[in-house]
Amino acid sequence: MIDILNSLLGRVRGGPVYTSTVAAGAFGSVAHVGASVTAAVGSITIPWMKRAQVRPEIAGSVVAGCAGMGVTFPFSSTMFILTGALATTGTLTVDELVIPLAIGGLWCLGVRLVVNAYMVRKYNLRAMDPADRLPFGRSFSRGWTSLTLFIGMVVPVLLTMGWTSARLSDYVGVDTGEALSLIVWIPVLMIAIVGFLGRRHLPRGGRDWFDLLAGAAPRFGVIGVTIVAAFAAANVLGELGLPAQLTTALEAVDAPRPVMALIVGAVVVAIAIPLTASATMAAIGPVAVAALIGVGVEPAVAATAVLIFASTEGASPPSGAPIYVAAGLAQVDPAKMFRPLVTYFCLPILGIGVLIASGVLPV
Repeated sequence: MIDILNSLLGRVRGGPVYTSTVAAGAFGSVAHVGASVTAAVGSITIPWMKRAQVRPEIAGSVVAGCAGMGVTFPFSSTMFILTGALATTGTLTVDELVIPLAIGGLWCLGVRLVVNAYMVRKYNLRAMDPADRLPFGRSFSRGWTSLTLFIGMVVPVLLTMGWTSARLSDYVGVDTGEALSLIVWIPVLMIAIVGFLGRRHLPRGGRDWFDLLAGAAPRFGVIGVTIVAAFAAANVLGELGLPAQLTTALEAVDAPRPVMALIVGAVVVAIAIPLTASATMAAIGPVAVAALIGVGVEPAVAATAVLIFASTEGASPPSGAPIYVAAGLAQVDPAKMFRPLVTYFCLPILGIGVLIASGVLPV
């Protein structure tokens, strides 16, 4: 998939930067986990960027700054955590959020591409080295099967939403939106497609499987500890009464919609720094959405804005896991990435969320 994008974008000035950004958006719409987006995309595009004379801290910042796009596209676990909490109060359902969040994700991708263009001019970035760029015909013929990954996302959506769902429900006599769970069937189909596409690379015997799992286990351990720690911290914040205190504080604020959006955004971004986006939504997501609804924001728009605020987890120093994954790939001191991350990614994405909540950018 990245080779196909590189064939299209690599020939322009700053091509590796554009390729990395669009690839992160495409991969994020499938994978949704910031650290995995960073690792999968950055392991390929960071060496390309460095060979194109992009400074290591900028290359690392581009990859880490795009990690949050998995949160701004349906159907991430973060989205389901937030909608699950809101559905219990009748505020919002998954179906109502899908289209606004997808459009919000495209706005976030767009602002990153604008930032890329600024970087190209400021740092005088050059095009991809021809040795690193395959002709489009060759890259497409070799990699078109990777595009079938999106079938695992499209098919469940068509079966449970919109016109196709209504027609199928009438035909079978069962509401497919109720009978089929997106949170179950999207991962199941993704795993099945990946297993089929990569079947030749699967281990052949018991010893090979053991070696594969033994090599992967330490990485899952790190991710597991990070997730457990983040949700434990979110639970501690709940036990300490943060949601209730935050609700009281925000209710006392008498401000116009843009100002309230900025306040809510700043709070969400601040809490997402030590936590993951999912843990942030578990801790204060419903409170943040309720605060925006209180100043006249539509529920789906409010939820979209809050998820966009939380998506800054990879671009908010100093504790975002994607920052350190990208720093390791770029072989650079993570501290050198802090300023570019805040300037080029965290603040612009915060701004996009504010503009969406304020009604300036439609979703």
